[in-house]
Order: sequence, then structure tokens, then C-alpha cells
Amino acid sequence: MPDSLATLEQQRSSILAQILELGDFRSGSITAIGGRCGKPNCRCHQPNQPGHGPNFRLTRKVSGKSVSETFSSAVELRKAQREVEAFHRFRLLSHELLEVNEKICRARPAADTPSPEEKKRRRPSARRSRAK
Repeated sequence: MPDSLATLEQQRSSILAQILELGDFRSGSITAIGGRCGKPNCRCHQPNQPGHGPNFRLTRKVSGKSVSETFSSAVELRKAQREVEAFHRFRLLSHELLEVNEKICRARPAADTPSPEEKKRRRPSARRSRAK
């Protein structure tokens, strides 16, 4: 049985309230990067050494280009992780909001009275034009 219009509107209001509670968020993903430096005498070049890292980076798209941001402290990393998690929650909620809005659009009855623009619209003549 389809949900009533009032139930759907209540679901939409609930989703919008959840979006408002999200706080700060940003897109992207956080990855750990490890590697070796360019100094030949560094410990990272010794056998069985894991190398430097992990160094965490936030990677995201800006105007179609990938941009990476590094973190200078663990506090900045944790902050960015919270913001990226909030963004993923935002995407999930926006998808739910779209689904509920589509159900509302299908459930809402069409207006019975024509709008003022529809009333003014000229209708084509039923008479045929005379051929010359």
C-alpha cells in the first residue's frame, strides 16, 4: 500500500532536519600514502624497512582536477575524517530526499483549475484556412 501524502511529507521534513544537523562537511576521500624519500642514506632505503609514512591525504575534485591536501597533525586528520563522513551521510540523505520527493510528486493530485497563463493561451482555430 502506498504511503499517504501526509506521511511522505513528514518523511521529507525528517530528512531535511537531519541534513540541517550535519554541520561541516566536505567531499573527497582520505588515503594513507607511504614511500621512500630521495636520500640514499636514509633508513627507508635499508632492507626490510617499511619506508616513510603513512602520510594521510584528502583527495577531491575541484573544477575537474584532482587536488590533494596533506595534514600536519593528527587533530587536522580527525577533523577532516569527520567532515568526509558527514559528506557521505549528506549524499545518502540527499538520495533519500530525492526518492521521497518523487513519491510526493506522484501522490499529489493535479490542480483542477487552470493557471492564469493557461487561461490566456490561444487555441488554434478549428476552421481551415482558405488555400490561395
